Amino acid sequence: MPLVNGREVLEAAVKGKYAVGAFNANSMEYVQAIIEAAEEEQAPVFLQISQGAIRYAGLEMAVAMVKVAAEQASVPVVLHLDHGTDFDQNIKCLRAGFTSLMFDGSDLPLEENKAITRKIVEVAHAVGLPVEAELGKIPRIEDFKDLLPPDYDFRSPVPPSVLEKVVDLMAKPEDVEDFVSYTQCDSLAAAVGSIHGMKEDIQPLCIERLKQIRERTNIPLVSHGSSGIIPTWERFEELKKQGFEFPEGWGPLEEAIKYGIAKINVATEISMSFLEGMKKAWDKNPGEKDSRRITGPGRDAMKERIKWYMRLFGCSGKARDWRARKEEAGPSPEGPE
Repeated sequence: MPLVNGREVLEAAVKGKYAVGAFNANSMEYVQAIIEAAEEEQAPVFLQISQGAIRYAGLEMAVAMVKVAAEQASVPVVLHLDHGTDFDQNIKCLRAGFTSLMFDGSDLPLEENKAITRKIVEVAHAVGLPVEAELGKIPRIEDFKDLLPPDYDFRSPVPPSVLEKVVDLMAKPEDVEDFVSYTQCDSLAAAVGSIHGMKEDIQPLCIERLKQIRERTNIPLVSHGSSGIIPTWERFEELKKQGFEFPEGWGPLEEAIKYGIAKINVATEISMSFLEGMKKAWDKNPGEKDSRRITGPGRDAMKERIKWYMRLFGCSGKARDWRARKEEAGPSPEGPE
């Protein structure tokens, strides 16, 4: 089907109390893995174009791949801009056919973040597109290199000094209501403890902070840096038995979904699955000359991991509900979607 408006997908997720996976489309193999996983799980899905993908493939190529894949799919597919850098880039992506935008003003002073977000929202809403904004700052683990041990492996608990910095960067509940009201953003990536770039699911979320934010807005909330977040209470308790210590009021991703997290971004874990799948294929046949016999297993490994996430998020099977509602509603006044 044609690309779907992101607002509709997130509204359905909020009503259904599940989250939709948002996966980065870095190459053809990523696009294929994401779409195939969504088809097999019958799940709605966000395909995200990141800044790295734009630099790597070019905006036009990246968009074209997603559009072709979506046309051939039976599930709702949203084309989303991940961490949009400024007003101009958002407008370029709007014109290129994105069905969901994002402005990441987390490095800016709050008032400047609000002003630019509002400007983008005004233009996007004029043509019916939703905008995701970021409040607080969701850091990259590399941002703390001066505080990390020299041999830090990105799989170990962060030192207390790093956790303090992460807490300082979290979204402040008292800013949420004014930010959302002023900008009129459609979804909010509120920093509540996650860290981009972790290689293991060992970082909890501050559920208490998330609850406070949820009390101040009913728009869909977005989780970034989700590869490194502890996914379930079972994993949370397993880590505690291994000696991990977590602050009071922090918990796993499955708990966060209960408090309004409706879109969950996963990038690092999917990329690592791709690389691991290719490594296994190469180790099995190091003399292989056909690169497709190496990238193909990598793609399959990604697909299986994406399917695992879709089940965790609760969005598996929800595409059927989507089609049923669309058939019941009939064609829109403007014609078929």
